[in-house]
Amino acid sequence: MEEPEEEKRSMPAWVMTFADLMSLLMCFFVLLLSFAEIDATKFKQIAESLEQAFGVQREVPAMEIPMGTSPVFDHFSPGRPEPTLLDEVRQQTQQDDPRLKTHTAQVLAQLEQATQQQVARTAQQLAQALEQEIQAGKLQLLQEENRLIIRIEERGSFGSGSSQLSGEFQGILGDIGDSLAQVPGRISIEGHTDNIPMRSARYASNWDLSAARAASVANALLAKGAVAMDRLRISGLAETRPVQDNLTPENRAQNRRVEIVVDLEQPIAQYQAKVLSLLEQGRAEEAFQVGWQ
Repeated sequence: MEEPEEEKRSMPAWVMTFADLMSLLMCFFVLLLSFAEIDATKFKQIAESLEQAFGVQREVPAMEIPMGTSPVFDHFSPGRPEPTLLDEVRQQTQQDDPRLKTHTAQVLAQLEQATQQQVARTAQQLAQALEQEIQAGKLQLLQEENRLIIRIEERGSFGSGSSQLSGEFQGILGDIGDSLAQVPGRISIEGHTDNIPMRSARYASNWDLSAARAASVANALLAKGAVAMDRLRISGLAETRPVQDNLTPENRAQNRRVEIVVDLEQPIAQYQAKVLSLLEQGRAEEAFQVGWQ
């Protein structure tokens, strides 16, 4: 005899409780697994940050209210994170308009061009002041990047194996001193020789002779009073920096020389700072018309 519908036996009541328990156990073990794979270093850093954030700052005096800090602000900066292959989080912020960067590049290019024009203008002024000596072959004027070099050859300036300037060349150095007084920058006077060993009662080597010749040129410049003493530096380089090989008498004669080197690095830095300052003030027309002084 078939039982009534209401009297049929259904699923036991404990099955629902057992299913709930199994679900909770599965979630618990999944959670344990996720904890087992966490980076220990990062976990330690986060734990220390949380401890600092929610703990009491022991260094704060008792009369002040203890302040908490946020681990977010300690380890991250505002911005849009970008994916990276490194095992760390990096974020970048973009504050500059790309048009501003283009404008800055244009300004720097104009500044570099104006600087080179200023150096070339100074070299031209120096060449005009020494035009007669240069055409006569007594001097050479060279430009190497931000340096101006006045090259004085031994011929006509010094006697053989001597550091005594000729009377004519002392007058020429007076004109050079007047010209250098109008040019900014530090002045180095370098003496050079060929590779033939020098030994005499007065000079023990080429080092002594080259230094003595550089000192003679410096004294001649100072005698006129146009060049300040604190601008001058002298050095004797002997045969260490030849301009030609020493295989022929003509080449050795070119190596025996004194060079007056004007270093324009510092004036250029001051000039560029002045131009940029005027540009920041909105005085663009005036900025590129300023000179050394």
